[in-house]
Amino acid sequence: MSVETVALGCRLNFAEAETIASKAPADEDWIVINSCAVTGAAVRQSRQAVRRAHRRRPNARILVTGCAAELDRRSFETMPEVTRVIGNTGKLRAFGSMTSPVATGTHSRVRSFVAVQNGCDHRCTFCSIWQARGPSVSLPFEAIRDAITEEIDRGAREIVLTGVDITDYEGGLGAMCQRLLVAEPRLKRLRLSSLDSVELDEPLYELMADTQLMPHFHLSLQAGDDLILKRMKRRHSRAQAVATVERIKKSRPDATIGADIIAGFPTESENMAVNTLNLLDDCDIVAAHVFPFSPRPDTPAARMPQLEREIVKARAARLRQAADRRRTRWLDSLVGTSQTVLMESGGKGHTNGFAPIAIARAERGTSGSARVTRRDGDSLVGVFG
Repeated sequence: MSVETVALGCRLNFAEAETIASKAPADEDWIVINSCAVTGAAVRQSRQAVRRAHRRRPNARILVTGCAAELDRRSFETMPEVTRVIGNTGKLRAFGSMTSPVATGTHSRVRSFVAVQNGCDHRCTFCSIWQARGPSVSLPFEAIRDAITEEIDRGAREIVLTGVDITDYEGGLGAMCQRLLVAEPRLKRLRLSSLDSVELDEPLYELMADTQLMPHFHLSLQAGDDLILKRMKRRHSRAQAVATVERIKKSRPDATIGADIIAGFPTESENMAVNTLNLLDDCDIVAAHVFPFSPRPDTPAARMPQLEREIVKARAARLRQAADRRRTRWLDSLVGTSQTVLMESGGKGHTNGFAPIAIARAERGTSGSARVTRRDGDSLVGVFG
């Protein structure tokens, strides 16, 4: 008997799915699908994941949980392939009680994702995740510390802190990270998942100079036009986003920047779209996650004047093309340099700045300095030594 996990969307979903699966009955076949509802496409992909899982393992029981299951439970309950549906509340106890409130999931037995926070107190007009996840809740520091210690004991070489809005961690994300590094001296590689730029605290900027904190920072920027940001009910301006990146780079010159960006938000004009396009350069974004705007049920943005879908798709494609060009130039700039890397599996890994890299015959978990010899598509190729 075995259990399989399928996690859609965020890294928090991955950690939760792995934690749920760890408690599945040993004498039963289960597939745990942790669904996503960040866009309409994500909900459709969650349903498709159910059907694919059933075709692949028709005799396995299927548990569906996550944000799509929370917001649209009935649609999953009526799927004949599904055995059980559970929303986000109590999902970690789907197969029994948990000794810790902290969800963890290890990728390739090398990089471990550790949840530190859940929920969101903000009400961005395009987002329904706060409805699915509830208010912001910070997990106890002691439980986070103990979970990280357990993951390192299992062999994790890098810890990634994740959540819905980790920069809203009570007492400050930076202060919590500083405490973790003191409390667990074996924590040599700490990475952060998506950050709300307006919530970066002073201790986090101080910590950026510490080489134990990996220098890739993924920001939830969403747009590069002030009026669109206001209509999204974001809490930062375009100038503040640029200033945040400038300060990150000052604190950590080798920092790389990723960002979430929405294309075709309601009422967006061509000039507004160009402002967002130009944000790629102004914030030196080398890892852009571009989402075509998708109206979510019961959100203010869904009631705003919508753009034609063709326009939305065209603007998303333009953003992706520009982002791909920037990313290619960045990867090319690393050829001939030495980069610290962590290998994951199959001779593949990532640099500290989160550039993918392939090194022939490199063993899982190997970390060290590698010379980048060339670029191959969206990956670097290198050799140790």
